[in-house]
Amino acid sequence: MYRVRVRSVPPVVLALRRFPNPRLTGIGAGLFAALTMVVLACVDRLLFDSSELVYGLLFLPVSALTALWVRPADLVTAPISVPIAFAVGVFPISGGSEGFGGQIMGLVTALAVHAGWLYGGTLIAGLIASVRKVRHMRARRRYVLGQGRGAASEPAPLSAAASAAPKPVRAGAGAAGAAVRRPQRP
Repeated sequence: MYRVRVRSVPPVVLALRRFPNPRLTGIGAGLFAALTMVVLACVDRLLFDSSELVYGLLFLPVSALTALWVRPADLVTAPISVPIAFAVGVFPISGGSEGFGGQIMGLVTALAVHAGWLYGGTLIAGLIASVRKVRHMRARRRYVLGQGRGAASEPAPLSAAASAAPKPVRAGAGAAGAAVRRPQRP
């Protein structure tokens, strides 16, 4: 007698399955990250007086969501677009002085000071994208192996007439002439 083993799913996994699961292209994931970081930087500037800690802490989940929501074909773009989004978003809280040169110097200084948050978010996005890629490759390999076993284990049925009748061969062609021929076009 066979018993069916039922695995219980933890409540955390059930809660996570209820979240949206969009599949963004590489450009879409980059735009999502950049726009989200700009909005969060503006909120940070208004509510927390341009706090670097708040901006850095908000950058980490945006990095994770970007890597989780990008489609499997574009996984390599997640660790690339996340630092760009960080640089775009840090502009409102960089605190540069008047003029173009002062704003650029403030941006470069903010990027240098916040390098730890930048590396941390990029590392999170890279790890999530790498794990997703490995899981995708394993699932694809299992699928291909499963397709190969299904075709090999079930031989194609032959009719009695096809298996008993010899195939005609052109005169003088020998064994090479018995090879597969392409149909002639009219």
